[in-house]
Amino acid sequence: MRLLVNMASISAKHGILSTKSSLQKKILPYSICIQRATEVKCLRASTNSSNQHNEKYCIDLVRSRDYDGFLCSLLLPEAARRSSLALRAFNVELAQVKDSVSQKTIGLMRMQFWKTAVEDIYRDDPPVQPIGIELWKAVRKHTLTRRWMLRIISEREKDLEDRAYRSLKELESYSENTQSSLLYLLLETLGVKDVHADHAASHIGKAQGIVTCLRATPYHSQRRRVYLPMDICMLHGVSQEDFIRGSREQNVRDVVYDIASQAHVHLQHARSFSKSVPAAASAAFLQTVVLEDFLQRVRKVDFDVFHPSLQKRNPLLPLQLYMRSWKETY
Repeated sequence: MRLLVNMASISAKHGILSTKSSLQKKILPYSICIQRATEVKCLRASTNSSNQHNEKYCIDLVRSRDYDGFLCSLLLPEAARRSSLALRAFNVELAQVKDSVSQKTIGLMRMQFWKTAVEDIYRDDPPVQPIGIELWKAVRKHTLTRRWMLRIISEREKDLEDRAYRSLKELESYSENTQSSLLYLLLETLGVKDVHADHAASHIGKAQGIVTCLRATPYHSQRRRVYLPMDICMLHGVSQEDFIRGSREQNVRDVVYDIASQAHVHLQHARSFSKSVPAAASAAFLQTVVLEDFLQRVRKVDFDVFHPSLQKRNPLLPLQLYMRSWKETY
């Protein structure tokens, strides 16, 4: 009897084990599928979250440090908008190196990082950094020219010397290598490859660089820095100390007048190509509205670059940009 009981318990035990084993064989594949599906969902959610973070980082950076460029980017076709913001964020990141480092060596290291980053982007191995990843996507989507990016970096690197431009021509050269190069890239995001558009972009970039230098004069003067072309200052007998003191004398205004006039000349040259430039390119040249607005306002205050009104944003600027984009002109 005891033997029968033992055999029964053993057979029952084996039955449970065999049943459990068979259930595992039937259930396990489904559990693995569920687990893998969950992992895929988590991975996708993580990827989407990362994409949104990278895009938001670029948007926030451009909005806070290049508000005019941010408004212009919003008016681009949807296919080019995200890439435009990535390029502008890249430009802002490089531009702020000069003011954010205490030693030139640190600035050079950051520039070297971006040189390496650009090379890695074109090897499909972008740095794990929001701007780098967004640039990589823009490069893959629009086949952007590497030369323009590297030229922006090299020129910003030279600018770490922290000295005034020796001449107006030197300021124009700097503007061509930075602002115009950015415009060439923006044209590529719009699919525009046209020699007339490139000529217009060259002049608009020079005008933008000159206007940026003028607009930043009060900010730099407060920090005892003056970057306005030395040849124009010497022509009118103006010293750097005059700008540091915030002088509003006539000779200081004459310096501003000469520099602003050159920006205006470049705008006129750019517009002389307007009939030959493809309509699609006008979206990349919306910055002309911003430049024209500043030049008009500085003229109204008799070229007093320290006038408080020049430090305020034009509340009508968004509307003016929209109207210009609607007309497809620059």
